[in-house]
Amino acid sequence: MVRVPKLTPADAAAALRNPLAFIAERWTPAPRTVQRAALAALVMSVVIVVTGGAVRLTGSGLGCPTWPTCTDDSLTTTSAMGVHGAIEFGNRMLTYVLCAAVGWAIVAARSEKPWRRGLTRLGWAQFWVVMGNAVLGGIVVLVGLNPYTVAAHFLLSTALIAVAAVMWQRTREGDEAPRPLVGKAVAQLVWFLVGASLLLIVAGTVVTGAGPHAGDTREVHRIPVDWETVAKLHAVLAWIVVTLTFALWFVLKAVDAPKSPLARTRELFLILLGQGVIGYVQYFTHLPELLVGLHMLGSCLIWIWVLRVLLSLRERPAQVAGLPAPAAEVAVGTRA
Repeated sequence: MVRVPKLTPADAAAALRNPLAFIAERWTPAPRTVQRAALAALVMSVVIVVTGGAVRLTGSGLGCPTWPTCTDDSLTTTSAMGVHGAIEFGNRMLTYVLCAAVGWAIVAARSEKPWRRGLTRLGWAQFWVVMGNAVLGGIVVLVGLNPYTVAAHFLLSTALIAVAAVMWQRTREGDEAPRPLVGKAVAQLVWFLVGASLLLIVAGTVVTGAGPHAGDTREVHRIPVDWETVAKLHAVLAWIVVTLTFALWFVLKAVDAPKSPLARTRELFLILLGQGVIGYVQYFTHLPELLVGLHMLGSCLIWIWVLRVLLSLRERPAQVAGLPAPAAEVAVGTRA
């Protein structure tokens, strides 16, 4: 059994002044621990999106009719609120699990030796996005599930997933200047793919805001556009993303690109195909709740893999202690 050191008054004061530095002085996590902490934050950022979708799809968006409390008289859900109150309040509680996962990622990144400030900043960026989205989620409830605020709530969650995905990738890299693995033209094609994917996600929020799943059994304001027209536009954007992905895979094969970009692109293509099948099936079966929920999960996975494709276009090798990085690599590297 490991002996726990005694905590002196000076230690307690230091811990209160800067708890992260206090922990970092006494704990050095293994690189795998830091990677797992970042992955946990990424997984929870996806889980919170899927459970938020479950709240909307079950008509529980106003299960707790106010915020930050569940009702005017109770912080938590009550039996009178029924299953809708339990679902909505349960999703609110998952925000604390997300905060714990992000907090673990911050502590692990701060305690790693040597300290990587950029990694810690990515953790803090997630924390502030979570706090902002929690407030926005409260506003969504207070304005009666206004579809524009619901769309903003989802888009901010998309930003959280992006930061979490970048942090997860950075935990498996060094801090040397990135070395590009492909040419400029290929990188530009990937940026077109990223832009098209963002447009696809934004169009998806409009489809949601105009569609039948308003989030509550009562009358809820919808975005005043023709739902089928927007859904068809969403499908066109999806095909553009699929086409760009296939073109990217073909180009990477033609230029004999390294294994990593090819593998990430192939994985993205397969995810897109699965998402496309779900999308068409749900459209022709009049949007069953289960398929809509799976479609939301697919949207998160597509966004993560698009970012993984982008990040796979360069490598950042770890610098070996006592050995300088190769001068040629530093010279050609441009920061991602």
